[in-house]
Amino acid sequence: MKKMIIAAIALVTFAIAPKANAQTKMVGGAAMYPTKDIIDNAVNSKDHTTLVAAVKAAGLVETLKGDGPFTVFAPTNEAFDKLPKETVPTLLKPENKQMLTKILTYHVVAGRLSSAELWAKVKAGKGKAELKTVAGGTLTVMAQGKKLYLVDEKGGKSWITIADVFQKNGVIHVVNTVLMPN
Repeated sequence: MKKMIIAAIALVTFAIAPKANAQTKMVGGAAMYPTKDIIDNAVNSKDHTTLVAAVKAAGLVETLKGDGPFTVFAPTNEAFDKLPKETVPTLLKPENKQMLTKILTYHVVAGRLSSAELWAKVKAGKGKAELKTVAGGTLTVMAQGKKLYLVDEKGGKSWITIADVFQKNGVIHVVNTVLMPN
């Protein structure tokens, strides 16, 4: 009887485990758990150390730990490296907090928009869709082949390289370029 109970528990555990892990994605060498918030996951990604430092400098940690839901287009360290050499150190200075906050919140949209929802918006918009950012700006979502990309207000393009990294309080889509508001 005891062996049957253990076997039943093992079978149930095996059947549930793949579903529980199905939404857990690897980003920057770290598992992103759907049970954790955006900040608790992002701090573990080695590809997002610049973004995390910027979020801290802008005082947005508590906001992104909040209930949300948020859709965050999260630039990688390589995305920040594409900016002119002194841009990031300059933005991280306390006197530039307002500009840094504007740039970071330009990467955030209220609500939880999965890639399927973004695709649906693009199809409904005949090839493109506009998203209103928390900063008050507009991002345009478009598709090329099987990839989604964003166009910022200055015409810059950023590809979604990892989509649907679901969090307790939203979703992250990893992007390869920093998006710039007007």
